Amino acid sequence: MENQNSQKIFSFFDQASLWFSLGVGLLVMQMGSFLSGGIGTKDAILAIILGSIIGSGILAWVGALGQKSGHNSAQLMVGAFGNKFAKLPIFLNIAQLLGWTAFEFVIMSDGIIAILGKYYKGTIDTVALKMVMAVFLSGLVIYLLSKPMTGLVRKLVSKIALPLVLISLAWLSFQFAGKIDFTQFLNAKGNGALSFAGALDLVIAMPISWLPLIADYSRYGKNTKSSFGGIFLGYILANIWCYILGLLIVSTPNLQSDFVSAILLAQGGLIALGIILFDELDNAYGDAYSGSVSINQLNPIISEKLGGKILVAFAGLAAAFLPMHELETFLITLSSIFIPLFAVIIGNSFSQNQNKQINLPNALIWIFGIILFQYIAKTAPQIGASLPVFAICGICAFVIRVRKI
Repeated sequence: MENQNSQKIFSFFDQASLWFSLGVGLLVMQMGSFLSGGIGTKDAILAIILGSIIGSGILAWVGALGQKSGHNSAQLMVGAFGNKFAKLPIFLNIAQLLGWTAFEFVIMSDGIIAILGKYYKGTIDTVALKMVMAVFLSGLVIYLLSKPMTGLVRKLVSKIALPLVLISLAWLSFQFAGKIDFTQFLNAKGNGALSFAGALDLVIAMPISWLPLIADYSRYGKNTKSSFGGIFLGYILANIWCYILGLLIVSTPNLQSDFVSAILLAQGGLIALGIILFDELDNAYGDAYSGSVSINQLNPIISEKLGGKILVAFAGLAAAFLPMHELETFLITLSSIFIPLFAVIIGNSFSQNQNKQINLPNALIWIFGIILFQYIAKTAPQIGASLPVFAICGICAFVIRVRKI
């Protein structure tokens, strides 16, 4: 694997391709489907657009910090919180990356099992098949981790995965849009289970989930401007497209199957689903690669190659044996941790705290932000937690940095 001083080679197109590809996935579409029942379609679409702008903007902002400093995500945390205290958010990042890798394995396994269930008429032992798929997918990601990350992005993602994913998304959009009565679709009302601000939180949560990874890749960008623009454009297009496609799929009249099976029932759905499942592989790789970087930062004795293999192995076990379908709760929990964390990093503007054991003011702001996010989410979900917490924590960290408290 490359070290953090590798040549800066990612262009605007490389960044846009990578973050469009990472932004596409069945998990994102399923998140879009969650919005349909809680609020009306028009409000859901507005929340998707606004949440994608806000979330992608924050993501690109942190990515630009990584490119400008040349530091990976773990080093950004060290810069804001000190070399001892930063071990806590780095550890939490590794834990969430393990969870995300397991989620990716689960969604790929579910998709493959759905395909087999449609075209294989015999009895399928889904438990045994999930175990087999966990081993196979883990081995595949471990193999990819042995290859240079920059080469995979520039060759596999930009030149092969991106065109295929664009075609599959366009085809699925065409198929499901043709089944919808748009007047009825746009005028559909929600059941009130979700507020607009709550929906906004769910949309923002998806790009926010990539914040602890972004600098691991953006540090290879050629310049700050193209890195910011490529990340923002690539991710916002993917996020809006996949969320709205999820809305379309779940709004199909007389839908009597689960989400993945509904895609299979569309004309050409098998090919489109297969391509999207192939694209999920780079998401799992992206999580595992970033996890390996953070593990090495946490304990330099463990090499990046070994750390990546360990993380993938544990993710495979989790995917095979643990229930991994509580995505909404998982995302909100991650937001409560990483929104205030990166608000502090942005407000701190990477002041040099590596020689400090702890930057106490920043640490207290982060902990306060987690508590405040959870409090708002539980007691006042109608106002949303993401934006207030991000603004408060970022402003506090900025004031402390300027006044050198």
